[in-house]
Parts: sequence; C-alpha cells; structure tokens
Amino acid sequence: MNYFNYFTEIEDAFIRRRGKHLLLSPIDWALIEGWQKMGVPLHVVIRGIETVFDNFEANPRPRAIKSLMFCREEVEARYQEWLASQSGRSAETGTDEARPGFTIEAIREHIESSVTALERITVACLREACERAAERLRVLSGEVTSDFETVDKALNDIEEFLDLAMLSESESRHLKRIEAEVKSQLKTYKKEMSKDAYENTHRLMLLKRLREEYGVPRLGLFYL
Repeated sequence: MNYFNYFTEIEDAFIRRRGKHLLLSPIDWALIEGWQKMGVPLHVVIRGIETVFDNFEANPRPRAIKSLMFCREEVEARYQEWLASQSGRSAETGTDEARPGFTIEAIREHIESSVTALERITVACLREACERAAERLRVLSGEVTSDFETVDKALNDIEEFLDLAMLSESESRHLKRIEAEVKSQLKTYKKEMSKDAYENTHRLMLLKRLREEYGVPRLGLFYL
C-alpha cells in the first residue's frame, strides 16, 4: 500500500466516525507520517480510531474529538500489542511478511523519477546535496535486487541525507520562520505530548514544509 492510500484510508476512517466533514490538520498529517515511519499497519490504526470513538460514544464528554491526536495513545498502545503478537511468528513459519506489489522494474522507475525530481531542484543551497543523492540513486538503480528490505533501507538512508541537508543548509532566517510557524501550529497540543513525540512531530512538519518548497521527493518504497 502506498503512502497516498495509507493517508486517505486513515483520513476517511476518522472523518466517517467524526460525523462531520473535517479536514485533517498539519499536525494530524505529521502523526500519520510518524505512524508510517514506525511501521504501524493500517488495520491497527483504523482499529485504534474505531475504539476511541466507540468509547467516546459510550461515555460522551463535553469536549468533542476534533483531532486525530486524540487517538494517538490508543493507536500506539494497539501497535505495541500487535508487535507482541507478531513476535516469533516469522521464525515459526520460516517466512517474512514481504510487502506485496513490489517489482524490480517498478522500483527502478521510482528511483529514476526521484533522480529526475532532484535534477530539477534549483535551490543553490541544496544543489550539492541533490547531486550527491542523485548519483547514489543512479548507482542503487543498477544494483536493485529482490531483497526489497535492503533496497528500502538504502533509499531511506539517502532520504535522511537529504533531510539533514535541508535542515542544515537552508537559509537561516527562512528556516527560523518556518520553525516558528510549525511551533505555533503545535502550541495547542504541546502539553498533551511527550517531549519525544513533540520533537518528532515538529521535525516531521518542518521537513514536510521544506520538501514542498524545494520539490524534494520522498524516496522510500512506501512512496512507490
């Protein structure tokens, strides 16, 4: 399942239970992004959302559920339960839970389109990083095998390299302005979040803004 489907399925489940047309906020988007990076299966997220709304409807409260953040604790608790249930499963069956739909040809096309996107970026502060990333992607394209986990790790390593470049090479005043905007969006939720969750969400939102402005593509196989 690609990122678009993961995102929209979660969005649809939340809006359906919310009972009103309510667009997800940038904070909700970052939360979904965080679940994706953690590897939380879609069915676990949706079950968590359903449980939160079921409990809310059984015990109504004055405060309505307006944000996906309200479901975070339940989703992540269910994820931990799911991980525990999966422990040793692959070893018992002698198989891994391979992600369906991947082919070497499709991955090479994904890599080639990412190289093209990087070549189009004209932001001076990122040119060197984009050229280095594009070269690494070209090499990887010629080495793609059916070991998709290894390929995905290589792609995510290159993406992390680009993330660090955006955070370290962007013009200081521009970066501070975006950081201030992100902090303002998170202000309402900061008290409800652990320090790690806040910092992770802040970083994800900041990187999303920078990628959109610069045109930096997502590289992991999740985005294929």
